[in-house]
Amino acid sequence: MGEDVGRLRVAVVGTGLIGGSILLRLHEAGVRVTGWDPDPATRAEGRRRGIDFPDELGDAVRDRDVVFLGGPLPSLPETLLTVAGLTGDRCIVTDVGSTKEAVAGFAAAHGLTGRFVPGHPMAGTERAGLTAAQAGLFTDAAWVLCPSADGLVPFRTLVGLVVDVLGAHVVPMSPQVHDRVVALSSHVPHLLAGGLAGAAADSTVRDAVVRLAAGSFRDGTRVATTPARRTAAMLLSNRDQVLRQLAEVRAALDALAEAVRDDDLPTLVAHYERAGAVRPAGSGREQPVHRVFDLDADPAGELAFVRSVGESGGHLTGCAVARGTVTYTGLRPA
Repeated sequence: MGEDVGRLRVAVVGTGLIGGSILLRLHEAGVRVTGWDPDPATRAEGRRRGIDFPDELGDAVRDRDVVFLGGPLPSLPETLLTVAGLTGDRCIVTDVGSTKEAVAGFAAAHGLTGRFVPGHPMAGTERAGLTAAQAGLFTDAAWVLCPSADGLVPFRTLVGLVVDVLGAHVVPMSPQVHDRVVALSSHVPHLLAGGLAGAAADSTVRDAVVRLAAGSFRDGTRVATTPARRTAAMLLSNRDQVLRQLAEVRAALDALAEAVRDDDLPTLVAHYERAGAVRPAGSGREQPVHRVFDLDADPAGELAFVRSVGESGGHLTGCAVARGTVTYTGLRPA
């Protein structure tokens, strides 16, 4: 890891699956890290693992350089405000919530955009809690960061920490684009999984469905086993985009149903050929990205560049500050 990143003092507040996995990886990498969770049993589990887990939130975040905020989505704004009041102005704060526009707006309204960078690691499992956490959960995963123009300094530090220590790919985006993207890539799939699993649960042939369920059913319903409150909070926090993208998916399903009803083989084949061309990130050709910016230049150009990398399907692989400049490296679709 980079020398500066290695010297960082970090805290993780809210140590469920995501926060706990961040905590375990930082601890494994030798970073000076403390954890805090409102649940006494979770704090005890953290201590059992040899990690510093104070009982008081203030003791966990005091004198930290970076604080990661986990916990339930509805609690993040208030947690952000509390942690900001307990830490110095130079302390960088980021979160791991699955929607970004609301918390970014909250930070702006409270004058925190210069030190708060909204974040969303795109990794997880259906399990919850520190006991489900995995130190390697973020290896090669996408990690969205949503810097503002006055938040580029903390953003640069977080790029180094996320890439060099947590092993993820940084995908910069605006909060608005992030919420639109995850509505279709993550949130609507949770709705579809819940619909499919719910239909099976209510079916008169439920037991036979479960007995004969093939890979397509298992894959299509996997996220339906995510803790229900976590799923509900995620969907409601991105309500407008979820409903907008769901309407697009419903239109596509209606077109498929019509083709089946009309015995329209060419339309079905054409649809699935087009759908089959969609591949996960990293499967296509990529080209390297390399850009240098003066640190005293107008931040608008730097912000537009980093957002363009993520919003075009690319990611950053590094960020280095030296001799009055910042250099970004990364990959984007050819």
